[in-house]
Formats: sequence, structure tokens, C-alpha cells
Amino acid sequence: MIDFHQVMQRVKLVLSTKINKNKIYDKDIAIALHINPQNYAVIKRRSKIPFEAIAYFSKKHHINMTWLLFGEAPKHLKP
Repeated sequence: MIDFHQVMQRVKLVLSTKINKNKIYDKDIAIALHINPQNYAVIKRRSKIPFEAIAYFSKKHHINMTWLLFGEAPKHLKP
């Protein structure tokens, strides 16, 4: 089973390197995933993974979606 919190930890890791910010907040994740912050709070409370948003995020940042969802290598895709 895919764990919501682990997926969001990997999203935070990508964001921290892309925007050079040590502390990534839920609002930052919501904005990066193009989700309204209030909707993200509901998604987080229900532990529902926004697959479509994750797909677009992975494409935009050239990140392997398998890595984001499951933590399996390789992290980056070839540009």
C-alpha cells in the first residue's frame, strides 16, 4: 500500500532542493501540486494521494513517479 506521508516526504525533498528552503510547509506542497491549500488539508486528513497532481509534479520536475510513490530508484528521469 502506498503511504501518503512517505509520498509527501519525497515531495518535500524535491521542493527543498528546487526552492532552496529548509522548512517546507503544507501550503508549499499544495501550491507545488496546484491544489488549493484548504483542499490539501482535507486530502492530508484523509490520507488520499492526489495521483493526477503527483503525475504533473513528477513530469514538471523530471522526477520518476515510481520513486515518488514507492521510493524505488532511480529518482531522476533523463531530461
